[in-house]
Amino acid sequence: MKRATKEPQENAASNLDAVKIKWFRHHLSIWGTQNLRDFPWRHTCDSYAILVAEFLLQKTDALTVLPVYEIFLSRYPTLDKLVKASIEELSELLKPLGLFFRAERLYQCVCIILEQYGGKIPDSEKQLLKLPGIGKYTARAICSQAFNQPLTILDTNVARILEHFFALQGERVKSRCKILWNAAEIIAPNKEVGKWNLTLLDFGAMVCRAKNPLCNDCPLSAKCNYVQTQRNLESLNQT
Repeated sequence: MKRATKEPQENAASNLDAVKIKWFRHHLSIWGTQNLRDFPWRHTCDSYAILVAEFLLQKTDALTVLPVYEIFLSRYPTLDKLVKASIEELSELLKPLGLFFRAERLYQCVCIILEQYGGKIPDSEKQLLKLPGIGKYTARAICSQAFNQPLTILDTNVARILEHFFALQGERVKSRCKILWNAAEIIAPNKEVGKWNLTLLDFGAMVCRAKNPLCNDCPLSAKCNYVQTQRNLESLNQT
């Protein structure tokens, strides 16, 4: 008896329906033009300000980050100012955000940028990934927001949207899931990818939430696999 073979992870997203992708982009983009959240790091292309923001946003809600980010930049407005601070005082300032190692990694990152890159924050994903505390998501977020590069991002919010809408089954650790990373790249538009990334993040935080998703008010519900599945289950339970 011939055994069924598993489709390689990296090819799983290639079967997505092009028409459905186009519909998804269109309706989500319309939602984004009216609903994007307003944060100070979204009103700048300054690579230092965005680097700081992305470090502070790691595994931390944006509303929690906001007051700390504003104090941080007022105290340390440049790389040179930040490198003169002690790790202890940085740790104290960042304490409300959790992740006790965050301050040390940010400080180490800044030291390397000053020593190896002449104080200029790298503008390539490959170089950024070599810095302490910067993974694929953070590197791509910096590239797309600070340098307007067409690089998509993936976090738990984005992963949930893709899994629900397109009926994808990602791995347990979403940040390393090839299926979802490939899907994110296929689905992204060809231009304004930075804005697209923000739209996905906010949609996942505000509508397609992990707890109590707003499916009844969701602009994607007409073609969302998750919504259709839930409605079918409700219909079966009522019969």
